[in-house]
Amino acid sequence: MQSPKPHPRPAESALLQSSLRSTGLGLQDRLFSSESDNSLYFTYSGQPNTLEVRDLNYQVDLASQVPWFEQLAQFKMPWTSPSCQNSCELGIQNLSFKVRSGQMLAIIGSSGCGRASLLDVITGRGHGGKIKSGQIWINGQPSSPQLVRKCVAHVRQHNQLLPNLTVRETLAFIAQMRLPRTFSQAQRDKRVEDVIAELRLRQCADTRVGNMYVRGLSGGERRRVSIGVQLLWNPGILILDEPTSGLDSFTAHNLVKTLSRLAKGNRLVLISLHQPRSDIFRLFDLVLLMTSGTPIYLGAAQHTVQYFTAIGYPCPRYSNPADFYVDLTSIDRRSREQELATREKAQSLAALFLEKVCDLDDFLWKAETKDLDEDTCVESVTPLDTNCLPSPTKMPGAVQQFTTLIRRQISNDFRDLPTLLIHGAEACLMSLTIGFLYFGHGSIQLSFMDTAALLFMIGALIPFNVILDVISKCYSERAMLYYELEDGLYTTGPYFFAKILGELPEHCAYIIIYGMPTYWLANLRPGLQPFLLHFLLVWLVVFCCRIMALAAAALLPTFHMASFFSNALYNSFYLTGGFMINLSSLWTVPAWISKVSFLRWCFEGLMKIQFSRRTYKMPLGNLTIAVSGDKILSAMELNSYPLYAIYLIVIGLSGGFMVLYYVSLRFIKQKPSQDW
Repeated sequence: MQSPKPHPRPAESALLQSSLRSTGLGLQDRLFSSESDNSLYFTYSGQPNTLEVRDLNYQVDLASQVPWFEQLAQFKMPWTSPSCQNSCELGIQNLSFKVRSGQMLAIIGSSGCGRASLLDVITGRGHGGKIKSGQIWINGQPSSPQLVRKCVAHVRQHNQLLPNLTVRETLAFIAQMRLPRTFSQAQRDKRVEDVIAELRLRQCADTRVGNMYVRGLSGGERRRVSIGVQLLWNPGILILDEPTSGLDSFTAHNLVKTLSRLAKGNRLVLISLHQPRSDIFRLFDLVLLMTSGTPIYLGAAQHTVQYFTAIGYPCPRYSNPADFYVDLTSIDRRSREQELATREKAQSLAALFLEKVCDLDDFLWKAETKDLDEDTCVESVTPLDTNCLPSPTKMPGAVQQFTTLIRRQISNDFRDLPTLLIHGAEACLMSLTIGFLYFGHGSIQLSFMDTAALLFMIGALIPFNVILDVISKCYSERAMLYYELEDGLYTTGPYFFAKILGELPEHCAYIIIYGMPTYWLANLRPGLQPFLLHFLLVWLVVFCCRIMALAAAALLPTFHMASFFSNALYNSFYLTGGFMINLSSLWTVPAWISKVSFLRWCFEGLMKIQFSRRTYKMPLGNLTIAVSGDKILSAMELNSYPLYAIYLIVIGLSGGFMVLYYVSLRFIKQKPSQDW
């Protein structure tokens, strides 16, 4: 018979429970995190940063956020707008707080609570809104675009990265663009490696970034790369918009743990989240709970339950405080009565909180002194230097920006082998199809009309195929371009030249594959000089068409509008090209269109290369009449300009589209569109 086990004494029982709790917490930390290394590879070395919001009231104009083309689609005139009373609402009301270096502030709340509006105001990107009262202060100075650009890094919700570059290459290109000129190449490489180590990306440093079409990084790793792009220049204030959006809970926890570690490196981290899970909630230093633009709670995350318990809303046991209190303060719009009741409750909670913190300097609710966690809520004793802006340094100039951008574009384009192979196969198939269609005549010369149709087809088919490809590529990169220009990573000029010149290798290969087989298979005018003139003119016309597509993509806000406009313009050039109808038969408007039609000048140039100064034998019944090629060209109104003038005209049209493209990039600030 077994003797009963002795019961542990109370002291031993307490010790055992404490040991089990600590073991359980340690096991939980090991289970919910793959980052056992908490070391910092580099910290922010500047003066401590502060971010202060004072009595902020921000009004959102909903009507101004509707693009003009969407208003036209709804049969509304874009220049007419409803009254401000009908279209404006307060996005933020009576918000004040102060956050310092070493802290991570999480903004949580239900949809429409004002998180996005707050981030827009802080980063100076309040599109469609207006600050009614209050100010944003950074390091003791009123916020300005220059101050924000120097001190604040903004990581957007959506990743905007080139898919065919590796992690190390992506960060290396940004290091060339963002770090000062005084940095040597060894220092730039070390900064890249430090960021890779800090964000735990060593295992995938040489993996392509990828996207939904190109296999590459996971969602969490891609989000870390987006953070690394901003972290490279070592900002003191890091702002992230929904960093865990689209990630699984395990990956989201590790990402927020990384952000918590970055905050400990003398940085100020501000993130917006919807409803974080409990283990993520424990990582926050401070929490701002908002609803309808008003603060409900602002203070230490670990004291959230204590605050709401004190005002009569205790969190149920085993419930996630973030879930419970976000649900508590959400506006229920299922019925008019429920909306009024929940809105009244939220307003009373907001008024109660403002009453409790109105006399505090930082507007943070603090627990009793005996329960206060000094590491979280104590104010920094380091004196704040109001002149702690980064020392002025010379950033990379336009030439270095251009060389970096063109290398990045060529690397990204030539890594996309499937697209390159498809384009090459398309050009080869089209060339061989046209060539073999006119092949096999031997000593029998093609008729004049067959030759004219062939030349018009050569100049018209290949430009049409590049329009949609160029426009789709522009819109796939549009969001990245928009955000990089907004962040001041480079200026419009270097990107403009890099975009145009970076596509020339692919453009040249495409024209060679397309032009050479057709010319010799169709038995066009023999000789090296006619072939070179023919090839150069086709090259210029396709280049002009590419620039036209680039200009349309930069000018118009959506992919569908740009493709429709480009196709309509191309078709007008096609119909007035001189083959469908004689140029002398055109009335005034088409005649003017034909003067700027690069297809007309291409057709005229190719005809002059083929027939000029050449006797052409034309059958007339049983007779064969020798006719001068120049007379045939004159009868078709295709001999009005010398050949060199045609080349200059096509170059001039390309220059005109280039000016339009640059002006569109420089002055039209279209928001990135994901509508395609």
